[in-house]
Amino acid sequence: MSLNPFFGPSTLAYELPPFAEIREEHYLPAFERGMADQLAEIAAITADQEPASFGNTVVALERSGALLRRVALVFANQSSSDGTAGVQELDATISPRLAAHQDAILLDQALFARFDALYRVRADLGLDAQSLRLLERHHNGFVRAGALLGAEEQRRLREINAALATDAAAFRKNLRAADKERAIVLDRAEELAGLSADAVAAAAENGRALGLDGRWVLSLKNVSNQPELAQLTDRALRERLLAAALGRATATNGPLAIRLAGLRAERAALLGHPSHAAHVVADETAGSVEAVDALLARLVAPAVANAERERAELGKAAEADGITELAAHDWTFYAERVRQTSYQLDAAALRPYLELERVLHDGVFLAARLAYGLTFTERTDLTAYHPDARVFEVFEADGSALGLFLADFHARDTKRGGAWMNELVEQSELLGRRPVVVNNLNIARPAAGEPALLTWDEVRTLFHEFGHALHGLFSAVRYPLFSGTAVPRDFVEFPSQVNEMWMTWPEVLTSFARHHETGEPLPAELLRRLEAAENFGQGFRTVEYLAAALLDWAWHTVPAGQEIADAEEFERQALERAGLLVPGIPPRYRTSYFSHVFSDDYSAGYYAYIWSEVMDADTVEWFRTNGRPVRESGEVFRAELLSRGGSRDALESFRAVLGRDPRTEPLLARRGLG
Repeated sequence: MSLNPFFGPSTLAYELPPFAEIREEHYLPAFERGMADQLAEIAAITADQEPASFGNTVVALERSGALLRRVALVFANQSSSDGTAGVQELDATISPRLAAHQDAILLDQALFARFDALYRVRADLGLDAQSLRLLERHHNGFVRAGALLGAEEQRRLREINAALATDAAAFRKNLRAADKERAIVLDRAEELAGLSADAVAAAAENGRALGLDGRWVLSLKNVSNQPELAQLTDRALRERLLAAALGRATATNGPLAIRLAGLRAERAALLGHPSHAAHVVADETAGSVEAVDALLARLVAPAVANAERERAELGKAAEADGITELAAHDWTFYAERVRQTSYQLDAAALRPYLELERVLHDGVFLAARLAYGLTFTERTDLTAYHPDARVFEVFEADGSALGLFLADFHARDTKRGGAWMNELVEQSELLGRRPVVVNNLNIARPAAGEPALLTWDEVRTLFHEFGHALHGLFSAVRYPLFSGTAVPRDFVEFPSQVNEMWMTWPEVLTSFARHHETGEPLPAELLRRLEAAENFGQGFRTVEYLAAALLDWAWHTVPAGQEIADAEEFERQALERAGLLVPGIPPRYRTSYFSHVFSDDYSAGYYAYIWSEVMDADTVEWFRTNGRPVRESGEVFRAELLSRGGSRDALESFRAVLGRDPRTEPLLARRGLG
């Protein structure tokens, strides 16, 4: 093997990983050496004969694991964005080993003893606010990981953590296989009647990319209601497509979900909590299971009532086609029909005005310039991890360099569903590192030479994920533990949701919403209708979201020892108890493909989107009504919140911007629930 490129720091700009040199065979040796190196560094900390000090213990731990951090960040992105068979196998191999490595550190009694000694006298150490918080957060992390447990309990905890890592990797692998297996393959373009010409061409290109030349393929997105359901006129095909999505991986991932939920409940009990949800939320801004219950319960009844009103309206449209009972595969199709009739708004008519490159440069990047003074230059001299991914250098208003942004927007066979942001290099003043972040989306690849035309929802996703990217790019913290998006899970979605507001900000919208052939702006009348229709369908969207959030909550409020025989029946009963077993509206994610909570780190945390939206809606109103110029408001938001990462309490950062605690009224008004 050639010299492993992970073994030393990258010499590229911003320490961008040397992707041109990285091969799959480099990962395992780098992981193994990285774990060994960090354990040696931990041993050196605990062997130090000097009394524990902030420098020789807390800072030393922050400096440890440089090699492991390099390879882990790159692999985390690769396993999601370019998960070849080899990468998936390595994921299954390395995940339990990484869990064991983390346990080896957090359950190291000698290391914890040094932190505990410092924690007990923390008021006398003379630490600045960020350093004091670092000590407190590390101590909290040790305790939450089980440092206070007895030897036998810790032994079982290690077993649980290894099993959870193994099962989560299996869940990911099973879902990818199911997505591929259940893709809809068609022999004739005519079967896709209703889709726009560019969407049909994208299905043909997808077929070609999958080795099915001359056929049209609809690959599944990682949600229940596939976007094509809103346009396909063939009712039988709509039914087939939704059934393919809803039935993914039930046989393989249903049992895994039961086991994952049971193991998490057992771990929570070991750690002194009545459920996994109670354990998770104790360290979030919500603070308690009761607080989450109260918010979700407040929203269910009005959301269902809204959805039922929508059902009645859609039913009338369906009856005109001879359909007497609106089925789940009909809902978004007739919602689109009503939207066209009531608002004269055709989603397909918007697509020619939403071309990817223009939305990116004249929308997303423009908003970042208006609010924060940023500019972007594509760096074609820097190689990303996949030919689809592009590298942009980000500059401050004064021309100084800020970091790198990688954009990887198109779907492919090796990429998992959904959209997300990863950090490839974490910002840290202590380590002298500036941020490198990446956004991944799953936009269908257009036919060769054709532009990528987006749906309105895809535009929203692009702005949303870039909000996460800004959170990482603006990080200005001393310690790696606090870098970027290292904030409570029910806070992390808040800045990204705020960033969605720019897509309808007049100066931004009129800049990017232009016809891809003529350059003509989106007609004023079409824009007016778009704004009028913005709240249409909120009942459906809120119900499908709440159903997923409460399904996650049901799985993770199960106490240790409770037997669950069948995942699908558990799901049905949970939705029925919550009042969300609404005919025609499946949860946004069903159990077998709910990767947020069974293979990623959102377990007992999917409520975070609506919890964060309370702060988001309040902050958007602040931006619009505070009387300051946009640029000035942006600087306040950046300085007091986006740049702080986890270096201070999240709600303290919110209060520093708005001067008070969040209010729920703007959210209720936005969703038509007030």
